[in-house]
Amino acid sequence: MQAEHPEATTGARTFPLAGITIVDLSRVVAGPYCTMMLADLGAMVIKIEHPSDPDYVRDFPPHVEGGSAYFAQYNRHKLGASLDLKHSEGKALLLEMVRKADILVENFRPGTMDRLGLGWPILQAANPRLIYTAVSGFGHSGPNAPRPSYDSTAQAAGGLWSMNGYPGQPPVRVGSIIGDLAASFYATIGTLAALREVERSGLGQMVDISQQDSVVTLTESAIVNYTVQGSVAEPLGSAHPFARPYGQFACKDGFVFFGSYSDKLWRDTCAIFGEPELADDPEIDTMVKRFDHATYKRRIEPLIERWFMPRTKAQLEAMAGDRIALTPIKKIDEVVGDPHLRAREMFVPVRLGGSVVEVFGSPLKLSGSPLRSDGAAPTPGEHNREVYVEWLGIPTERFESLRADGVI
Repeated sequence: MQAEHPEATTGARTFPLAGITIVDLSRVVAGPYCTMMLADLGAMVIKIEHPSDPDYVRDFPPHVEGGSAYFAQYNRHKLGASLDLKHSEGKALLLEMVRKADILVENFRPGTMDRLGLGWPILQAANPRLIYTAVSGFGHSGPNAPRPSYDSTAQAAGGLWSMNGYPGQPPVRVGSIIGDLAASFYATIGTLAALREVERSGLGQMVDISQQDSVVTLTESAIVNYTVQGSVAEPLGSAHPFARPYGQFACKDGFVFFGSYSDKLWRDTCAIFGEPELADDPEIDTMVKRFDHATYKRRIEPLIERWFMPRTKAQLEAMAGDRIALTPIKKIDEVVGDPHLRAREMFVPVRLGGSVVEVFGSPLKLSGSPLRSDGAAPTPGEHNREVYVEWLGIPTERFESLRADGVI
């Protein structure tokens, strides 16, 4: 098996999920990111792709000599295996894998696995300890379960899109695939919870993750504001619904986030900018007074403009230090060059064919357990022999026959 086998150790400690095997049928991001997080924790993840129709994210830019860097960002540490699930022998082979695996992850539309003859009842019968994690747009229950979904579907249906943007303007999609990513986060949490339960009871279960459900939980106060007060969230731009100052402010060379809304933070801010007496100004000396919209527009905004516009992002950040929340709004080139993120090992190399690309690392930092910090992204079917012959244990003759018949 390749170097990043899950039984590998770093120092005296084993990877947290060493010995756990995951069959990954998922594609694109909502699913592959979940399994990659589990691979970072040490699980052996077998990425299954159709022999002639692999994950189409492999065609997403940017490309390097070895393939798609986008694909590599969500598929490091995985073993690549090919399998045709519509072929009778392919179905049988998957069930053999399920009997030996701990977890199966898929992100097909609900009903797809049943139509293949590989639905949860079949998988559960093959391996009662199996954890079956299914990520979909609307979940596996409810009237909308069969509907197709993309990230933007979840953002729209979960309410996030309607809250984003600027007042008086049309809603704006959040500028990232937050619906896919949130579903992957919850799929990871649910899978780990189910893994804990199977260790205790010996019984596996289905983990049903909906992108729409996941997005709903990202709407902060919007739900309770409606259920308690009947108020419907509207786009606010970069402003906060009630905390002031708290948002985006212009400076000499760009923008910063500034959030000194409490009395202590406001007092510190006035001192930092050389006007400590403003903290005792009777018109703006309390948080409640500064929250008043008219007072904020007339007194606070002009002050902030006077303080910020002559100074650069770096100057303002240096002045703020660790006393107040004042942070440059960084472009991606600044993020990648951020020495703090570098110190946190948030950018790691991934082998992609004959090339190496740098992608974001794992935000999980465990004081006593290592995580994988680099690893290859597989090519389609790259590890077929390792998976089917060495791990699953099928005879070499059968392996060659399956390959000749296009099953793998």
